[in-house]
Amino acid sequence: MLSCRCLILAAVACAPAFTFSAQPIMAQTTAGSNQKANPDSTSEKKQPAPFRWVNPLKKKLPGVRHATFRSPSMDIDVGYCIYTPSEYSRAAFASKRYPVIYYLHGGRPGSEIKSVKLVSRIHRLIEQGSVPPVIYVFVNGGPVSHYNMPDRSNAMGEDVFVKELIPHIDSTWRTVNGREGRGIEGFSQGGRGTTRIMFRYPELFGSAAPGGAGHATEKRISEENGRENDTLIFAAGQNTYDRAREYAKNPSPSLPILIHVGTKGFNYENNLAYMDFLDTLKIPYQKLVVKDAAHSAGQIYDKRGFEIMTFHARNFGLTK
Repeated sequence: MLSCRCLILAAVACAPAFTFSAQPIMAQTTAGSNQKANPDSTSEKKQPAPFRWVNPLKKKLPGVRHATFRSPSMDIDVGYCIYTPSEYSRAAFASKRYPVIYYLHGGRPGSEIKSVKLVSRIHRLIEQGSVPPVIYVFVNGGPVSHYNMPDRSNAMGEDVFVKELIPHIDSTWRTVNGREGRGIEGFSQGGRGTTRIMFRYPELFGSAAPGGAGHATEKRISEENGRENDTLIFAAGQNTYDRAREYAKNPSPSLPILIHVGTKGFNYENNLAYMDFLDTLKIPYQKLVVKDAAHSAGQIYDKRGFEIMTFHARNFGLTK
């Protein structure tokens, strides 16, 4: 009897969206912007902007383009932002393929421009030669960021990312097409998404770096049969605790994990508790605790971004 995870992966592998092309093609691109990332949903105070699957950039960022693809499941355009290093467009590197890191934004609802401002730190470290060149893709997490909501029309954020965006990127841009060249990272709400998705699809990712995730909320979801609050109830088992338990039953392939969090972030203590929980499951991980960093991916990258990027580079075999 095949496990549930194997059946899911088999379905993904057979889906038309996972038809890969050896030849890069041009993506539909638009001009570009920046937007402040929201913290984890448990701390939201402002009324969020209306959700849109496409959120074009309004300000140029180094190496960043906005692009869209047509979602096979929804038959609508979905936006993403992609960072390519400077050498990507040079003739001397025209045949070179690059590892890709998918970055999952914080806050709700989703928007592909929420975390793209991190590019300024990423670009600087790559251009000065501190870390090897890689591609970053900034994901739109959907109406309930990085979660599937089967009871809501066009709200399958996890599936759109895993089953549609990833194959589109691999068939459109010069990526290393395989888990050995594919990473996942995110902060706050994106840290929650990264953790859930990496444990469900370890066969797809060779490097995973969840940061500042709201694991206290995920623990409550686990304990209350999917309930986050009165109006938001997820399917049973779709949280960072239950998915870790499921992965621990068959931890293959081995998943390199780096959990990062700031000591002044409001999710600091519950990240420590989650690492203790992973210890009980005997799931190995590395931890990066950033002293005096608030609940801010930007602050963490300012202080220790080199280490996060080097973690991915090692897993991609680009450095020792």
